[in-house]
Amino acid sequence: MALTDTTIRTAKPLDKAQKLFDGGGLYLEVSPNGGKWWRYKYRIDGKEKRLSLGTYPDTSLKQAREKHIEARKQVSEGSDPSLVRKAIKAGKSENAANSFEVIARLWLINYSANLSAATAEKNLRLFERDIFPWIGSKPIADLKPKDILDTARRIEARGAVDTAKRSIQLCGQVFQQAVIDEKVMSDPTRDIRRAIKPIKDKHFASLTDPKDVAELLRAIDAFNGSFVVMSAMRLAPLVFVRPAELRKAKWSEIDLVAKEWRFLVTKTNTNHLVPLSNQAISILKELQPLTGKGEYAFQVGNDPKKPMSDGTINAALRRMGYDTQTQITGHGFRAMARTILHERLGIDPHIIEHQLAHAVPDNLGGAYNRTKFIDQRIEMMQKWADYLDELKAGAKVIKFEANKR
Repeated sequence: MALTDTTIRTAKPLDKAQKLFDGGGLYLEVSPNGGKWWRYKYRIDGKEKRLSLGTYPDTSLKQAREKHIEARKQVSEGSDPSLVRKAIKAGKSENAANSFEVIARLWLINYSANLSAATAEKNLRLFERDIFPWIGSKPIADLKPKDILDTARRIEARGAVDTAKRSIQLCGQVFQQAVIDEKVMSDPTRDIRRAIKPIKDKHFASLTDPKDVAELLRAIDAFNGSFVVMSAMRLAPLVFVRPAELRKAKWSEIDLVAKEWRFLVTKTNTNHLVPLSNQAISILKELQPLTGKGEYAFQVGNDPKKPMSDGTINAALRRMGYDTQTQITGHGFRAMARTILHERLGIDPHIIEHQLAHAVPDNLGGAYNRTKFIDQRIEMMQKWADYLDELKAGAKVIKFEANKR
C-alpha cells in the first residue's frame, strides 16, 4: 500500500533499519536512531542501485514522489540518476541544470558507453581542459557561434589544429542532443565547422626507397635486444599491421597450419585476416616455445597476460639509430608496404588497401571485406616477403610493370 503522512509521522524506530515502501522502488528507510531517509531503488545496466531523495520531514511525501518520478524518467531514458546528480553538482553556474558543462557531461556519459575507455577519457580531458573553463558555466541556450569559435581558436593558437576542429565537432554533438531534448532551438556550430583551416596531413614517418628499406631490414637483423622484441621487429614489415595490433597479437588468433592471422581491428570494429608468408611463419615458430603458453605472442617478461608496451617498436627503432619523427615509425611499415607494393611490385591498389583493412570505394560505396581478394592477397604477402629478402641480401632492385587488373 502507498504511504501516508500519518504512517510516516508515526513510524517508530526498531533495533535495525526498516523500510516502508511507497511503490515503484520508492521507500522510506527508518534508522534505529530515528532518522528517516527517502530512497529510490532502481536497476541500470543490469545493476541494482539506490538513490537518496532527502530526509523526512525536510522532504515531504509529495516532494519525495516528485523526485522519484523525475528519477524514474531518467532511468527509462537510459540515464543513471546517480550520475546525473554528479554531473549537475559538477556544474559551476547558478543555473547548473541547464549549463553547457552539465549538459555536456550528461551527453558524455551516454556517448562514451560505446567508446573505448581511452577514447572516452580523451574526450573528457578535452572538455575539461579546453572547453569548460571558457563556456562551461554559461546556460547552453545563451551560447552563440562566436563563443564556440573563440574557444576553438584558443586551441588552434597553440598549434593543436586537429584538436580545435575536434572541439567544434564534439560541441556540435552536444548541441544536437540539446536540440532533441528541447533545451536549445538550433546547433550554433553548424556555421563554423569549417572555420578552422586544416593543415597539411601529417603522415607517419616512413621509408619508401628500396635502398633505405634494405638498410633498415639489415639493421633489424642486427638488432641487439630481447628475443621477443627482435621477433616483433622482424615480423612488423612482413605483416604491416598497426603497431597496437602487432603488440597485442594473440596465439589463439594465429593459425600456423593455415598460415593466417585473424583478429578484430578495434579502430574500425571489423574482423581482419592477414595471410602469413613462409618467412612470417618461421618467425612465429621460433617465438612459440618462448611465449606460446601465454596469451600474447609478444608478452612482457613472465606475465602471460601482458603484451609489450605500445612504445616498444619505436624505442627499438631509435636504438637502431632511426629518427621516429622523420624517418620511420612502427606505423610507417604500412606506408612502406603500400608504396612499394604498388610502385615496385605492380600490385593493384584495391588489393593492397584490403590488406591494410581500409574501406575501399566500390559500386556500393566504401566497403571492406576481410576475405575479398584473398587469393591475390596470399600471393601478394609471399611476394612481398620474398622481395624484402632480396632487398636485405642486396639483390638488384627491379621495378615491375604494374599489373592490369
